[in-house]
Amino acid sequence: MLPRLLLTPGEPAGIGPDLVVAAAQRAWPAELVAVADPGLLRERAERLGLPLELREVDFGEDPREHESGRLRVLPVSLAAPAQPGVLDQRNAEYVLETLRQATRACQQRHADALVTGPVQKSIINAAGIPFTGHTEFLAEMTGTALPVMMLAAGKLRVALATTHLPLREVPGAITQERLRAVLQVLNDDLESRFGIRRPRILVCGLNPHAGESGHLGREEIEVIRPVLDELRAQNWRVEGPLPADTLFTPRHLDGADAVLAMFHDQGLPVLKFAGFGEAVNITLGLPIIRTSVDHGTALELAGSGRADHGSLESAIHTALQLVQRGQAAG
Repeated sequence: MLPRLLLTPGEPAGIGPDLVVAAAQRAWPAELVAVADPGLLRERAERLGLPLELREVDFGEDPREHESGRLRVLPVSLAAPAQPGVLDQRNAEYVLETLRQATRACQQRHADALVTGPVQKSIINAAGIPFTGHTEFLAEMTGTALPVMMLAAGKLRVALATTHLPLREVPGAITQERLRAVLQVLNDDLESRFGIRRPRILVCGLNPHAGESGHLGREEIEVIRPVLDELRAQNWRVEGPLPADTLFTPRHLDGADAVLAMFHDQGLPVLKFAGFGEAVNITLGLPIIRTSVDHGTALELAGSGRADHGSLESAIHTALQLVQRGQAAG
């Protein structure tokens, strides 16, 4: 069966609509469906000088291979006209509704994967809607107890033990129970979705120098190492806790399948330096396949034609690979 991928452009004032219109300009071995306001996509295509023919998707029909310049759409109406670069609180609910409809379609098996564009968290929160990010929102929608954020750039994959937390809250959030559960999700998805048998996972310490034998913090001794020792006794290939400042070097990364960082800004700066603009955000642990871009809304570039669409295309490619691997596995 030809894959059907749903694309949510994200913040309508940002570059998400530009990226979706640009991605529609090439052929794909799948049906691409934008979950968005058709008028927004037409307006942005006209502004960019790109051809775009829209047709409403019919989930009762078999998917059709995407053709350049054409795009299926699952219509969701904006609350207010969107102007490139100008945020509007009235459209915050629109952004979330595109995610709801896309997620439900995947849950109902009308589609095989969800590829998300960048959202502006600040305007959603300013509209009075609690929102910390795609990862947490999709987890709540799908009833997932513990989603795991992982970004990939080429052969480098970096997963996070904690995601969008203030730095002062990170140490208390890293418990043996959480670390064990995160590693379970990471190991399981590397095996089942990426086809990696007995993945080799490198685990960062929390503190500088991985705690310096307890002199710079005891989380490595009291929390991280006991979990890793327990898993190693079960024949898992987990290494650490390793100092984050030396872990991301060829000597350690050679042959590694993934790195588990303890917090957002410990692992992601390295990942984005290695592949910004081509990296892909993948949510592990969900009952659906979800990939995303590795960047923000870039409001200043919206409608300019200067936005780099490499990360969205990488996210589409990765979603296709995950779908096809799942189909092959039966």
